[in-house]
Amino acid sequence: MFTLGTILLQAASGVGTAKAGAVIGAGIAALGAGVGIGRIGGSALESIARQPEAKGDIVGNMILAAALVEGVALGAVALGFIVGLG
Repeated sequence: MFTLGTILLQAASGVGTAKAGAVIGAGIAALGAGVGIGRIGGSALESIARQPEAKGDIVGNMILAAALVEGVALGAVALGFIVGLG
């Protein structure tokens, strides 16, 4: 007689769980990157409002930081989909 626990353990031991975890991880990475870039933009906007004369430096650093975050997120999403769908 199978109980619910043994059925769940048998289902979780398959490869499908690892693939689902990889795809969920890719989604979390994309969500984290969106939040991070939003915070970078918001902080840059506050900094420009406080010191308008430093706008050029702030915008340059903001773009660099956003590009680095986006690059890491793109790598994480690509790796998640390669593992999950491959």
